[in-house]
Amino acid sequence: MSGTPSRVFHRLPNEPMPTAVAGDGCYIIDAEGKRYLDASGGAAVSCLGHSHPAVRKTMHEQIDKLAFAYSGFFTTEPLEELADYLIDNAPDGLERVFFVSGGSEALESAIKIARQYFVEIGQKQRTKLIARRQSYHGNTLGALSLGGNMARRELYQPLLSENAHHIAPCYAYRHQHHDETEEEYGLRAANELEAKIIELGPDTVAAFACEPVVGATAGVVPAVPGYLKRIREICDKYGVLLIFDEVMCGMGRTGYLYACEEDGVAPDLLCIAKGLGAGYQPIGAMLVSGRICKAIDEGSGAFMHGHTYMGHTLASATAMTVQKVIRDDNLLENVRLRGEQLRAALQERFGNHHHVGDIRGRGLFVGIELVADRATKQTFDPKLGLHNKIRLKAMEEGLMCYPGAGTVDGRNGVHILLAPPFIIDESHIAEIVEKLDRTLTSVLAEAKQVA
Repeated sequence: MSGTPSRVFHRLPNEPMPTAVAGDGCYIIDAEGKRYLDASGGAAVSCLGHSHPAVRKTMHEQIDKLAFAYSGFFTTEPLEELADYLIDNAPDGLERVFFVSGGSEALESAIKIARQYFVEIGQKQRTKLIARRQSYHGNTLGALSLGGNMARRELYQPLLSENAHHIAPCYAYRHQHHDETEEEYGLRAANELEAKIIELGPDTVAAFACEPVVGATAGVVPAVPGYLKRIREICDKYGVLLIFDEVMCGMGRTGYLYACEEDGVAPDLLCIAKGLGAGYQPIGAMLVSGRICKAIDEGSGAFMHGHTYMGHTLASATAMTVQKVIRDDNLLENVRLRGEQLRAALQERFGNHHHVGDIRGRGLFVGIELVADRATKQTFDPKLGLHNKIRLKAMEEGLMCYPGAGTVDGRNGVHILLAPPFIIDESHIAEIVEKLDRTLTSVLAEAKQVA
């Protein structure tokens, strides 16, 4: 760490950080030569690690040919190839791709195209959006309005749209009754959407958005069996568009290219980012259903939205190689295999831990919910700031993980998100568990002393 004050406006301006200087597979190396195992992929981004030779080769070759062509004037071969690949492998009904630079832009685009779709088909009164509490959909004002992350919303509440409404999450660990099966709970949770649509007025609701597997806000919470199918039925019944936010859980993170494949449900709009370009370039995308495309094609003929860097040539070429590596190296199978091994190892080490309430997830997307008391599920006092202490201690141990606070209701609850690169092996799993164990032992012992 340099002694000179940084002129970068960092997320936490008063917290000094190590300087990253190199990547080596699943590790990041700082200026002092210390190695950090990236067990969270940054924020579930770096699915191929930090130095993949095929991706780096593509980037060099593409720069030598063409780095950028403004999408208002040109299309490019990398852009068209990537769109073809994404649609060829997409859930039924999705026919085109709108490229952006990240997840927030993808969700912002989905909000806008949902509105335009209903204007195009003569239903201008559909202006309301529904999402779920304890979900995150991005940091632009539109996406933040849609999201249910209370901590991120609070400061900007006066600026957020009043057209966004929220229902309960699908969060079995906290909300499933003792006398319910997972399927019964999922049906009950999904039916909240129908009740909200009726409450708001069925002909006023444009879209419902959700993460098939909730990411950082609630700590990797998968939809229970049957939940998303019931959601799809409700949306179809009332003519509401279904938006899947797979920015964090998609692009192979759960062991499927698109997370919703595992649930057998196709949306009208699907948003991706993070694992699309694996961090080698900023890129995201919104996949659009044929009926939405047709309404615009036969109506105004133009989507009234766009960004300067959408369809960036270098980013598109890079993302295409990332996806080819995932396909050609059979990494989705590795995600499923290593995911099972990681959850088993965590269960063996922490399954009976007094302060570990739940270990959950799909593929290499794993959440660990921490509790003050395992039997009662009582949460830790938020004033302890456990999530930040865990992050800092893990970094001392040479481990990058993604702790979060407000897991339960925006204020209470602590979790740790793990999303390591798809290329990990058993040795990395052992290292994750060992370093996490030392981290939690230290931080929780200190918390007990404070309490």
